[in-house]
Amino acid sequence: MTGPTTDKQRHLILDLLRGLALMGIALANFPEFALWTFLSSDEQAAMTTASIDNVVRYVQFLLVDGKFYSIFSMLFGIGFALILIRHGRRLFVRRMLILMVIGFLHLMFIWSGDILLLYAVGGLLMALFVGHKGAATEDGWDHADRVLLTIAVALILLPVGLDALTEFCGVDFAGPFYDAWWLSAAEHGINEQNFASWLRDADGYGAMFDFLVQGAHERMWEFVEGHRLPKVVGLFILGYIAGRHRLYARLPQLPLRRWLAVMLVVGLPTSVLYACSATGGRPWGLTVHSLLYAVSVVPLALAMVCAVCLLYLRWSTAAVYAWIASAGHMALSCYISQSLIGIVLFYGFGFGLGTTMGLTYVELTALAAFLFEVVCCRVWLHYFNFGFLEWVWRMLTYGRYFPLKK
Repeated sequence: MTGPTTDKQRHLILDLLRGLALMGIALANFPEFALWTFLSSDEQAAMTTASIDNVVRYVQFLLVDGKFYSIFSMLFGIGFALILIRHGRRLFVRRMLILMVIGFLHLMFIWSGDILLLYAVGGLLMALFVGHKGAATEDGWDHADRVLLTIAVALILLPVGLDALTEFCGVDFAGPFYDAWWLSAAEHGINEQNFASWLRDADGYGAMFDFLVQGAHERMWEFVEGHRLPKVVGLFILGYIAGRHRLYARLPQLPLRRWLAVMLVVGLPTSVLYACSATGGRPWGLTVHSLLYAVSVVPLALAMVCAVCLLYLRWSTAAVYAWIASAGHMALSCYISQSLIGIVLFYGFGFGLGTTMGLTYVELTALAAFLFEVVCCRVWLHYFNFGFLEWVWRMLTYGRYFPLKK
């Protein structure tokens, strides 16, 4: 009988990395929940924390932007490998279709910044590239691994070529999506003047839903403009390779220190340049900015993973790991709950704090929200086997009942 991974089969390091990735995703998303991202540069400069906000913004591009979503994506790829190896492509496709529905509902009814719909589409595309022959041997890579690695690198670098076509040849991939976005916004009375304040002033769900409708169009534009799909599929494939070789279960045998050094040498200087480009308005052009993103985000994300694994091996019994891993164990529930926390705190029918905080306070709020989630997850898992959304997802995937309460 098929079923999800049991507690005995879980590896704490994977849940720990998922938990840390969720923390980074909160840091990346809360400036949008708080509507700070949508403020004009003059409005941002008028905040009382404006001077330190500039430093925080630089650090965000240096250490947060793209890094934690990359880690989260690679962890999804590891999970995909486990499902494909144990259960095959048919069950995997069903799981992705269910995730697609969850992502669509999240996008249309809760928050326009959803990533789950993209993950579901990317997972289905990844299944076209990979097989499910079983776990690989632990003593070396085969030809299939090398081909998959080449495909992953090519997909991660593909946006650089696409941005070069946009910059030098005038190819506008995202133009139609941009026009559709603003057409939808205009139909609901949303424009550049009230865009940042609309959700802050929304006194009911109806006004929020109007914003979500145009926000779904905006999200599609963001996916196309940022060429997010090939990046995500490439990261999934990297995770799939790691999962197929069960690297997470063989940490003591891996050359983690050497990998960390190499990734830092590559990723840290390029991340500094990327942060300079992002905060300076892309002074070297779109193509160079895209190249800096590609060669900085993934190496530094991998360096973070190696650093966490080394710390885990050095202090394997530290209690903090289990607390953070609790959030990783409930990653889907935590991701959705971050959206609920954000809209309650910052939208008009909640506390209406949107546009009132500088970036520094927004990020501190994000950390507080994540710590709140960690405590809630730790308590929840004391009494229950799964997070609530994980429980529903599993039952729909495997077509049978699993007891929720321990």
